[in-house]
Amino acid sequence: MMPKAQFAGPDHLDFFADHESNVRSYCRRLPALLSSARGAIILDANGNDYVDLLSACGSLNYGHNHPHLRSAAVDYLLSDGLAASLDFHTEAKLHFMSKLEAKVLAPRRLRYVMQFPGPTGTNCVEAAMKLARKVTGRSNVVSFTNAFHGVSMGSLAATGSSSCRTSARGLLGGVTRLPYDGYFGAGLDDLERFERMAVDPSGGIEPVAAIIVETVQGEGGLNVASIEWLKGLAGVANRLGALLIVDEIQTGCGRTGPFFSFERAGIQPDIVCLAKSISGYGFPMSLLLLRPEHDVWSPGEHNGTFRGNSLAFVTAAAALDLWTDDFIDGLEVRSRILADWCLTMSARHHSHLSGTGIGMMQGLRFSNPTSAALVADRAARERIVIECCGSNDEVLKIMAPLNIDLDLFSSVLARLAQIIDSILGKDEAVIRLERDDAVLDPHDHCCDAIARSELLHRVADVEFNSLL
Repeated sequence: MMPKAQFAGPDHLDFFADHESNVRSYCRRLPALLSSARGAIILDANGNDYVDLLSACGSLNYGHNHPHLRSAAVDYLLSDGLAASLDFHTEAKLHFMSKLEAKVLAPRRLRYVMQFPGPTGTNCVEAAMKLARKVTGRSNVVSFTNAFHGVSMGSLAATGSSSCRTSARGLLGGVTRLPYDGYFGAGLDDLERFERMAVDPSGGIEPVAAIIVETVQGEGGLNVASIEWLKGLAGVANRLGALLIVDEIQTGCGRTGPFFSFERAGIQPDIVCLAKSISGYGFPMSLLLLRPEHDVWSPGEHNGTFRGNSLAFVTAAAALDLWTDDFIDGLEVRSRILADWCLTMSARHHSHLSGTGIGMMQGLRFSNPTSAALVADRAARERIVIECCGSNDEVLKIMAPLNIDLDLFSSVLARLAQIIDSILGKDEAVIRLERDDAVLDPHDHCCDAIARSELLHRVADVEFNSLL
């Protein structure tokens, strides 16, 4: 058991302000000192409980400290199992790989080889883009508006968020940006136009190595691509001789319903990027799935010291045990509860917000981003952990654990509805004044208000030109 924190009171704010970089973000909205968690409940150092509707950005699809996963991890540690194993053959890795093949890939008739490129999602995207370029001998990668693929240089080039791209501006090339499905009315016509440009010798499009896409854009605002658009995109990639990369880092492991979000479209990507909840317990791990014919790596050509996180392999294998019929049925029930709630709130405040998303990755799009921020701020004060996403953080994003207790889920959604009703019942001028008068956080070097939205992964920043 960990000793009680030395700075369990407000002093911890001073300590973090003095010793941790200004880059910290989530803690600005929720500055409490968190100590433990189980399921969808987090406790702080003072014993206050919080309902988690963030799930570590989708890294904890099965909740905090699931007993089956925890037992697997503890048993492995107590048996002196290898912790770091590079890419040596280990029992832990063999167990996970064979279980993933048997329980996930084979039943779906997906023939992939597995690569463990490093501990994070951006490592996985980097490997995918690098491999596609080697396979095709081309350099151009197609990405989309509102995309978020990571913040290292290659994945950042494919990311749309200007706030993330600012520090690397001028160094991010090799990507052609297309409008995502529904972006200002974009659809199949835009894909067809792009394909004609790409094959036209005077179209000005460099030969395409890969097209990388999220079937549901998480940080971009819970934008859901239609089945028709995804099928059309797969067809374009095939005809251009480009590899289709599906980024499942946030959408995978059941977040949108099926294990893979692309299943609903009936497509089979050339490369699939997994991370976040693939380990099941929050342990760092990413997994690249690639068609065998694309496995053209030379030994050691792409590596990473922590690509052999055996503890993550152990909990990842244990997480696959949870995929029973009862779990899948429960996931469908919770998805319907969330969809019905979004529909009810949209009908109640039809001039202010609309529902968006799919599965357990849904939320509310506010016509006024300030209102969304106020709701998230109030929720934090009422001990609900939640975030906003979208071009201007206008979407309230609900990412509860997939197995959240049904009574708890219903009650926290009811509490959230009361907050929304209270905020949207006010005059727009009052809402603006409340935001302007928010108390500043004295422990923040940037002097942002605790109640101010942190604009995480801001996409298509409307203030882009002012940054130049």
